[in-house]
Amino acid sequence: MVITPFVVLFFFTAFLYAAVGFGGGSTYNALLVMSGADYQLIPIIALTCNLIVVSGNLIQFHKQKLIPWKFTLPIILVSIPAAFFAGRIVISQSQFILVLGWSLLISGLLMMLRENEVQQPSTWLSTKAGIIANLIIGFLLGGLAGLVGIGGGIFFAPLLHLQQSLPTKQIAAFSSVFIFFNSFAGLIGQATKHSQYTGLDNFLDYIWLFIAVFIGGQIGNRLGVSVISAIVVRRLTGALVIYVGIRLLYIFFSN
Repeated sequence: MVITPFVVLFFFTAFLYAAVGFGGGSTYNALLVMSGADYQLIPIIALTCNLIVVSGNLIQFHKQKLIPWKFTLPIILVSIPAAFFAGRIVISQSQFILVLGWSLLISGLLMMLRENEVQQPSTWLSTKAGIIANLIIGFLLGGLAGLVGIGGGIFFAPLLHLQQSLPTKQIAAFSSVFIFFNSFAGLIGQATKHSQYTGLDNFLDYIWLFIAVFIGGQIGNRLGVSVISAIVVRRLTGALVIYVGIRLLYIFFSN
């Protein structure tokens, strides 16, 4: 792996995703796959980068009192164990490629959607069906986070917009909390699964990527979308993620 170009790419990925309230797990995965990194290390690196980036978002959203804790807590309570236990699941390289390929393709397509500003939330969340539906979604996305290293916010946010569940800024705040706790639980699951995996010795070889996403995330979090349109960010990164998703699925089905 040639580190220098990827340090730059990870910096800009963190900057762009932090500006719109996400961690960047889908793009970190895509870049790591393109670099030829060990598939067993990819989720660990991606989840670590997620944690570093969304930590800054989390602090800012907490200071602004935008986190909808009443909605958030029940969902992360079901997603955390799902992320942890999914992180412990041992899968082959071909299974990883299949799951990650579909995950990247779907998340990329969701990123292409234009999300309308939610001014007046619907009453859907207060209904029994709404509560159960979002708990199930949280559980499933938590599992996905632990398995392949995608925080899940990139999937959940568009669904919340479609439901008109929360004001737009609160959806972004919820996504940061959701990504943070899923990434943390998934990372612990991955680390315990690979306790005998000698490749973990190479983890610190990626230290410059972690430094890059920390700096990029801090800048992006503070500038928000004042420098670049959120729609442009989502569509550019979405195009990359779709490309890598299709490429992975092609590799899987051609073997």
